[in-house]
Amino acid sequence: MPGARAGWCPAPPVALPSVLFVVLLSITIPAKAWRPWPHIGLNTSSSLGESKKYEGSSEFVQLRYHMGPVLTANITVHPIWYGEWTPAQKRIIRAFLRSISPNGPPVRRPSVAEWWRTVAMYTDQTGANVSRTVRLGAEKNDRRYSHGRSLTRLSIQHVIRSAVTARTRPLPVNPKGGLYLLLTSADVAVEDFCGQVCGFHYFTFPSIVGYTLPYAWVGNAARACPTVCAWPFAVPEGYGGPRAGEPPNGDVGVDGMVSVIAHELAEMASNPLVNAWYAGADPCFPTEIADLCEGIYGTGGGGSYTGQLTVDARDGAAYNFNGIGGRRFLVQWVWHPELNYCYGPNALD
Repeated sequence: MPGARAGWCPAPPVALPSVLFVVLLSITIPAKAWRPWPHIGLNTSSSLGESKKYEGSSEFVQLRYHMGPVLTANITVHPIWYGEWTPAQKRIIRAFLRSISPNGPPVRRPSVAEWWRTVAMYTDQTGANVSRTVRLGAEKNDRRYSHGRSLTRLSIQHVIRSAVTARTRPLPVNPKGGLYLLLTSADVAVEDFCGQVCGFHYFTFPSIVGYTLPYAWVGNAARACPTVCAWPFAVPEGYGGPRAGEPPNGDVGVDGMVSVIAHELAEMASNPLVNAWYAGADPCFPTEIADLCEGIYGTGGGGSYTGQLTVDARDGAAYNFNGIGGRRFLVQWVWHPELNYCYGPNALD
C-alpha cells in the first residue's frame, strides 16, 4: 500500500535566482504529501491500528532543525479556487483561515488561534519565531478549469503561475510571507490524490512561475475518497471503531479539507523550503511537525482513534477547536517543540 508521504525529488528545471542560492544549495528537493491512514487503502475492512504516530511519545522522534528559513514575517494566505465552489464552501474555509489570527470579539476556547501558537514556537537560526499573524489575502477563482480537470504536480505550478500573472486581478507576489493555497473542487483529479495524498506543500520553480513561492495543494475528496481524506467524518466500509460524529460545518468534503489545510499550513510555516524543521535522514521523505501527529485530534489519540473530541448534543457535530463567528472545526494536532509530543489546546492532561 502507498505510504504517508510521496517522495518527489526532481531537480529544478533551471538554476534558482542567486538570492536563494545560499538557502537551497545544500538540499535535495523533495515533495511533501499527507494522508491520514498511511497503510490503509480505500474501502478496506483491515485493522486501522497500524499507525506509528501516537500521542505522548518522544523516545524515537528525532525532529531536527536543518538551518533553513521559517516564516517569521507576517503570513498572508492566498487561496486559489480551482473548479466549482459554492459560496457556503468558501465561507467555511475563509472562516478557518481568519480564525488563526482573529480580529474582533474573543473566540471561545479551545481555539484555532491557540492551536497556531504551537506552530509559532518554531524558530529559525536567529531565534526568530514563526509569525503568529496569519491573514487571508487576495483570492483567485479559476471556474473554467484553465488547466483541465486532471492535474499533475507540475501542472499545479502552472495553475499558480496563471494566478500570479493574470491580466485581471493577479495575485500579488510575496516571496517573504505569502503562502499560495490551491484548492481543487470535488470533480478535479490530481496526481496521486486518494491513492497516496490528500494534500502536499512545496515551492514553485522560477522557470515555471517566475518566483520561488511556498504553496500547498488540498483537494475536496467528497466524491473520490471521503473515507481516506475526509476521515473521521467518513470511514471505510467494515470499520468497527468509534465514529467521530457529524462534520461541524455540514460539509463532509470541506470539513475534511480544513484539517488537511491546517496540516499543510503548519508545515509550510515551519519548513517552507523543505530545509528547516523535519525528522528523518532522507530529505525526499521528510517527517514534518504535522506528520508526527497524523490522525490525532485529542487526548488519547493514535492509530484509528481520534482522541477525545467535543460532540455537540444538539446536532452531533464533532470538533476540537472554536473559530470566529461561532464556527467549529476539527483540526489535527502538531508536534510541540518543547514538550516533545503531539499537542493541542484541547488536551485534557
